[in-house]
Amino acid sequence: MKREDGALVHTMPDVASTAPRKIRSRLDWVGMSEIHLPAQVSDSVHGQRPVSTSIQAYVNLEDVNARGIHMSRLYLMLEETFGDHAVSAASIETLLRNFLTTHEGLSSRAFVKLDFEYSVRRPSLKSNYAGWKSYPVSLTGTLCDKGLTIELSVEVPYSSTCPCSAALSRQLIQDAFRERFGDVGTISAEDAAEWLGTEQGIVATPHSQRSIAQVRVLLDHAEDRAFPITALIDLIEGALKTPVQTAVKREDEQEFARLNGQNLMFCEDAARRLQQALDAEGEYTDFWLRVNHLESLHAHNAVAIVTKNVEGGYLPIP
Repeated sequence: MKREDGALVHTMPDVASTAPRKIRSRLDWVGMSEIHLPAQVSDSVHGQRPVSTSIQAYVNLEDVNARGIHMSRLYLMLEETFGDHAVSAASIETLLRNFLTTHEGLSSRAFVKLDFEYSVRRPSLKSNYAGWKSYPVSLTGTLCDKGLTIELSVEVPYSSTCPCSAALSRQLIQDAFRERFGDVGTISAEDAAEWLGTEQGIVATPHSQRSIAQVRVLLDHAEDRAFPITALIDLIEGALKTPVQTAVKREDEQEFARLNGQNLMFCEDAARRLQQALDAEGEYTDFWLRVNHLESLHAHNAVAIVTKNVEGGYLPIP
């Protein structure tokens, strides 16, 4: 076609609107994943911080006569919203409502998930050193006819020492002690302590392993507050008491060994500790948690899963 000035104008084809369709059906979610954008996230302890996010953004497709959604609109809304505003319950709600406004007649549900690494500087157990620990974090928002839900997820590594292995190790140490001193009669505390400090004294040690707590909490977004990212991490590490370390000197390693010895736990024990701690925290309306003990004895992992068990809440599924 030609404009009034005579210039030739090409009309670009719109295949999504004009091409014939053989199958007509509704789709639960349509959108994009691995959208990488910088953002500012507000934490209740450390304030606003920059993060590099990987984002998933979706709407449902209810109109059976529509071939697809307007994916570019989702991306542009993400750029606009998180370019101008920090990530918050309010900005997530605004984003999701804009998703639906720009898909009026097509969609009735909207979803966004932001995955990022959140770094926190952690002090050593005994020495004056400190180091950065990075925790995988996700923020998820869903908007539908039932309203808005905001979910915070974190992964926290910790150490777990097997109670059974500890008991078996103690038995072997007792056997070695009897073999060494059984015919001696009375021995001094100093001699016993000296022997216990040798490799011959501690003939066995319990097995422990790096473990991971995965925790999802449903947030009350009635007030536009900062996200309790660090607070949730602190709650998890405080309940388990054996967080993995960054900068470590010998006094820190010794304290870490003591903490492991004083907090022996199967995966069931770890799950119950976290359940109790989260139940006592009134900020979270619901929670789902999974602990994974990456076994050093077995070639498989030990897992326990538990929820807050509220009506209509998280399902206790892996």
